[in-house]
Amino acid sequence: VHVEDDNADADANANDADADHTAPIVIATGFVATSSEGVPTTLKRSGSDYSATIFAKVTHASRVTMWKNTDGVYTADPRRVPEAFSISSLKYDEAMELAYFGAQVLHPLAMVPCIDSNIPVYVRNIFNPAFEGTVIQGRCASLSEVNKDGKVVNWRSKRGVIPIKGITSVDRVSLLTLEGASVIGGAEVAERFMGSMADAGINVLMVTQASSESSITVVVPEDQGKKALGALRSTFELELSRSNVNAISLTDTPMSIVAIVGEGMAMNSGVSASFMSSLAKANVNIRVIAQGSSERQVAVVVAGEDTSRALRAAHMAFTLSQTTCSVVILGGTGKLGSALIRQLNAQKESLKKNLNLGVCVSAIASRKKMIMGESSGLCLSTSADVDEMLRGEKAKDLDMDALTAMLEADVNPHRVVVDCTNDDGIAGFYERWMSSGINVISPGRRAGAGPLSRYDAIREAQRANSAEWQYESSVGAALPILTTLRDLLQTGDEVQRLRGCVSGTMAYVFRTMDENTPFSEAVRQAMEKDFTENDVREDLSGYDATRKIVVLARELGLNVSMEDVEVESLLPDDIRNKEYEGDTEAMRAAVIEDLKALDGPMLERWREARRDDRELRYKFVIDVATGKCSCKLSAVDSKDTLYRLRNNENLVAFETTRYTTSPLIVKGAAAGPELAAAGIFADLLRLGRAFSTSQT
Repeated sequence: VHVEDDNADADANANDADADHTAPIVIATGFVATSSEGVPTTLKRSGSDYSATIFAKVTHASRVTMWKNTDGVYTADPRRVPEAFSISSLKYDEAMELAYFGAQVLHPLAMVPCIDSNIPVYVRNIFNPAFEGTVIQGRCASLSEVNKDGKVVNWRSKRGVIPIKGITSVDRVSLLTLEGASVIGGAEVAERFMGSMADAGINVLMVTQASSESSITVVVPEDQGKKALGALRSTFELELSRSNVNAISLTDTPMSIVAIVGEGMAMNSGVSASFMSSLAKANVNIRVIAQGSSERQVAVVVAGEDTSRALRAAHMAFTLSQTTCSVVILGGTGKLGSALIRQLNAQKESLKKNLNLGVCVSAIASRKKMIMGESSGLCLSTSADVDEMLRGEKAKDLDMDALTAMLEADVNPHRVVVDCTNDDGIAGFYERWMSSGINVISPGRRAGAGPLSRYDAIREAQRANSAEWQYESSVGAALPILTTLRDLLQTGDEVQRLRGCVSGTMAYVFRTMDENTPFSEAVRQAMEKDFTENDVREDLSGYDATRKIVVLARELGLNVSMEDVEVESLLPDDIRNKEYEGDTEAMRAAVIEDLKALDGPMLERWREARRDDRELRYKFVIDVATGKCSCKLSAVDSKDTLYRLRNNENLVAFETTRYTTSPLIVKGAAAGPELAAAGIFADLLRLGRAFSTSQT
């Protein structure tokens, strides 16, 4: 190939060949060439593609096919975004923008020879020749043509139309910044700045300038950073010595450019907002922003370690792939964790079809073992027997630091820990997780009702890093108790008092016991139905209800701890503090045996309540004005909302300035692993909807 400056001469040389006397198939060497001075040279990266498009132009070919090892041009690098897929068609301008910002399947110059003659360029897979691949043809409309209509619409209003074609990145770049040069004058600063870059042969990838014209930042390849810094300091040496320029600096950590590209961005509002919002939700910090004057691309600079997460977040934001939550389940072999996994498996296809949401379980842990995906973010097969998986050779001893390191390295922007344990040590990791932008769902109450200093630290980490902490299921299982409370407070209502029963175990026991069913037998039945905590003494001592009361009180803004709640325990100290031996079944049987000593006293209290036409209920009250919280066994009359409480129900009555004549009541079944798991599932769906920016 001989590279000519004048394409007309190239056409003439090609036309000298007589096709009637020339073989119909021409095989030619690509990549090598000669310059206009006749010096042998190469066409650099993708030079063979460039050779092909040059031949296509000079021979007036009807098409060019570039055979690659991928199914065309992808929406993103599939090594970083597993959900990426092949783009069916691109305009030349879009393809060149993608190539400029790092799409390695193409080189920007390779398209140039085909543009004038509108020769279509096909990118296909040599290992999958049946796949059509990507066709590149045609020019994007100019800004003047796009602006003729003058009507700006939000891109989400165009159902099924996605404004971008792809997301790409340029790795290993540096930011070179000149600050505080207002005394010199903006025009002169910009001219001298860019002149120094040109003189030093620096490849400037992006430029941004402050509106005050006193600061300029350019993005340069990392390997040219020090050279660019030296050139700029030399140019402004006098101004630096006189403090007319405040500082010249170069970033010392790897950075990357992430860009979205597409013709549909012009005259469509909300594209940049969707891009920036997706990065914010993924906890990715933006250092530099630039939008091309063609309105075909928006580029940002982020930390190199955040590149993959940024690419995946943007890819999901524009519904180029379904929103995927990377989920770690702690306590996955317990009754609660097992119920959650069953529900996730049952609803997998429905979530994908109806909500465009995928749940990728990347790790499962029991009390002693854990199993993780073979690489960061790889999904486990939850349809397999989880107990068997944790007994297998791929399982490891539980190491919370290693599990946390895996979470921090996961490039999925939507990372969630579901803590189905009742472990105070695991609650100690919440602050660290949220500081890394990892979201937490906690049906347990160790963190929500734990030490106030830890609770405040978790809340601060949550606010500072835009992480979510969902714990709706910690009070009332799947009942919307906390959601209702937040809605009342956020709409300006003033909650004066909360009262009710938040122990499904206590509700069942006192609904079941009577003259023929002793207290200990009612407790045994509750245990048999899985309504109780693993250690039923947590229910009967009021400890479990107290934690729920503390969660509610803190939601009301009260600085309450466990010791501040006035609570009545139904257990004498000798049972409450006794060390039981044996396995779980043996311990439960021993507890029931000891509880028989309470059958007589509890029956007498039941009879006393019945004589006054009352029912025994384990009732809590939170008085917001006084800050007092209490929980005790009470005999309630027929006027009390708890009088008709059934089986394993919870009930919370909200007395507020708006609900004066009668309280707002949330009531329903709230005990057992299936209901608790449904509450966790609802928390996960709330997060999924928050992550999702699907078109409406």
